[in-house]
Amino acid sequence: MTVEPAATRLRHQVPLIVWLVLVWMLLWGTWSWANLLSGLLVALAVLTLLPLPHVVGGARVRPVPLLAFLGHFVVDLFVSGAQVAWQTVRPRPVTRSAIVRVQLRADSDLLLTMVAEALSLVPGSLVLDLDREEKLITLHLLQVRDLAAVAEEKASVLRTEDRLVRAFGSPADVARLSAAPAAERLP
Repeated sequence: MTVEPAATRLRHQVPLIVWLVLVWMLLWGTWSWANLLSGLLVALAVLTLLPLPHVVGGARVRPVPLLAFLGHFVVDLFVSGAQVAWQTVRPRPVTRSAIVRVQLRADSDLLLTMVAEALSLVPGSLVLDLDREEKLITLHLLQVRDLAAVAEEKASVLRTEDRLVRAFGSPADVARLSAAPAAERLP
């Protein structure tokens, strides 16, 4: 185990300290030197007593794939939102839902978390479990018609993962997508 130099540790924690102090100030609702200093003390106490692990590797942002992901994500939000809204006002109840497991290809904690968050934000699906070791994500789908719809939803999960890896993944992560067996590649 290596010990990180204090300057490096502080450099990684400064944005978090600033964020915690800002939240503290917003919670109090007024700006004062006392609130600023007490917020700083609370932030330092939180980071000392509840240290967070460092994110290994970080994220690389690629603007063009990021725009592609955001475009598809916004369309998914509107289409899924309209479908869920229709299901709530139509006279018939929801007839079939499904719980599916999808084998992901990303190996980064950050990317797996981003995939799970992106899928959870889209109405009509809910992430039930994310198995880090097996890279399996389990989703509840609100409305499915048949097995073909389930297969399409699984492919949609893999497309979301693909877009996120291409937008934020390391070169090794992107290469892993290309090296996936033919059965795991996107249609």
